[in-house]
Amino acid sequence: AGAARAAAGLTGLCLRRRERVRAMFYHAYEHYLQSAFPYDELRPLTCDGQDTWGSYEEEMAQIPLIVLFISSFDAPQASVGVAGQVISFFVVFNDILSVPIPVVGGLLSAHLLSKKAGVEVEAGWPCSGPLLRMAEEAARKLLPAFQTPTGMPYGTVNLLHGVNPGETPVTCTAGIGTFIVEFATLSHLTGDPVFEEVARKALKALWKNRSDIGLVGNHIDVITAKWVAQDAGIGAGVDSYFEYLVKGAILLQDKELMSMFLEYNKAIKNYTKFDDWYLWVQMYKGTVSMPVFQSLEAYWPGLQSLIGDVDNAMRTFLNYYTVWKQFGGLPEFYNIPQGYTVDKREGYPLRPELIESAMYLYRATRDPTLLELGRDAVESIEKISKVDCGFATIKDLRDHRLDNRMESFFLAETVKYLYLLFDPDNFIHNDGSAFDVVITPYGECVLNAGGYIFNTEAHPIDPAALHCCRKRKEEQWEVEDLMREFYSPKKNKKFTFQRASDHSEGESTKDASSERSGEKRSSRKSPHSLLSCPSQSFNSKLSVLGQVFLDNT
Repeated sequence: AGAARAAAGLTGLCLRRRERVRAMFYHAYEHYLQSAFPYDELRPLTCDGQDTWGSYEEEMAQIPLIVLFISSFDAPQASVGVAGQVISFFVVFNDILSVPIPVVGGLLSAHLLSKKAGVEVEAGWPCSGPLLRMAEEAARKLLPAFQTPTGMPYGTVNLLHGVNPGETPVTCTAGIGTFIVEFATLSHLTGDPVFEEVARKALKALWKNRSDIGLVGNHIDVITAKWVAQDAGIGAGVDSYFEYLVKGAILLQDKELMSMFLEYNKAIKNYTKFDDWYLWVQMYKGTVSMPVFQSLEAYWPGLQSLIGDVDNAMRTFLNYYTVWKQFGGLPEFYNIPQGYTVDKREGYPLRPELIESAMYLYRATRDPTLLELGRDAVESIEKISKVDCGFATIKDLRDHRLDNRMESFFLAETVKYLYLLFDPDNFIHNDGSAFDVVITPYGECVLNAGGYIFNTEAHPIDPAALHCCRKRKEEQWEVEDLMREFYSPKKNKKFTFQRASDHSEGESTKDASSERSGEKRSSRKSPHSLLSCPSQSFNSKLSVLGQVFLDNT
């Protein structure tokens, strides 16, 4: 009884904090709409807006109704805000992930969640839809950047004309390796393999060019594959490359990607890890180059939890949490030996990474310490950053001076992860006990069963959707054949259920499939449960539960 009361009390406490976070979101979001829209960001101290991303996002990744009015990426700038502009693939130090992450990822996430949100979807969803078509159109504009001798993309691309003449070939590692989640999802939903292919080629090019001790640097020449910046670590310039190896492996159930990450993880532990901190080292020698902790590195404990390394994750998380408690936030750079901020890197722009790790680790451990971090984050942000028109970036954590800026990731990520930390029953945390079944042109499809993969800007992708839009003949039940016979004039024909894989080679399955592909699909609805069977493989069903790979060596 005592345990039950304690659990009930904890649940009540979480729900009250969740509502505080909800209020934070609406305070910031409503002021953005009132004072800043359609500018990219809110300036909370002066209650107006500013463009920092080329004035192209305009909520297109968050509000489907607005997106539907944007007809084309080739339209005049007034209607889209991107035509003819040079778009950065990835400006990591400002956390601006311009097209693949907020636009393509946001559109894909909105597309996959649209039915759950009550939006009327078109026939064939999730294999078709206006948001999916927009995501594909946006992604195609990026493909010219991958046309390099190495397969590693340029850092910027003009959405109308491709890569500009004279464009620098130097790109950060993360900018090369942060495509597989969005591009593989797009390939699986559209059936066009080109997106996943270019993303994989870029990942493998980085892997091929790692140093003899197993590390990658910070910036590389995508033409010559020569490392320009040779600092190796887990933070800015590299971070989401490692993140996408793990998340890509889980999303695609891909052992090769996970094997690559696990090899990197060994080198990272051998050369950069000191007392559960991670330093920066020279990629060829392993000698320390910067003994600093960057706030962007705080995603790492969450990533460790995804591969099952929870003990190491918690120890590193607690190191980072001590820094938070010291300042009321994470400074951009923290000198580990001195235990203090680094000059000109004292600010905290309300980044999400430590809260993101807390959410993942709490799902894995239920350790109340992680809820304490969430509580501290809510109280610090409300006490220090809250102003009349939103929440302001903390310019200096030493004296809590504010800057007239509210970064877009505060709403898209920081508040979202806080909310999910305090909302244990959110559909995102589904354990597979509930799910939806939808009918696609390829058969029945299970969606919304959990195991969502967040891209690096917190757009959730349902991994089950990747199995909805392709027909695996060896796994497909012959429901259409049965229904065709059921509705044929031969009423007394005997029916048998048979899997496509049960047919021996040369039997009628292949011919029937070819015949069906040229026919018009019947619009008649079949009886529901007796004549319909799931087409997903056992592995596919496991993937919706968030199955992860573990290192069994």
